[in-house]
Amino acid sequence: MSTPEPETDDRPRYEPAPGVGKLAVWILLFLLAAIVVVVGGVYLV
Repeated sequence: MSTPEPETDDRPRYEPAPGVGKLAVWILLFLLAAIVVVVGGVYLV
């Protein structure tokens, strides 16, 4: 029976999932940008 090979660090590293607060900031930023685009389009027409 062979011994298991030790874990190596050759595997790709992935960033951890963003925190809830950071995700909420990105959503709010996206919504703000969308509102600015819509209001700007309505204002210019």
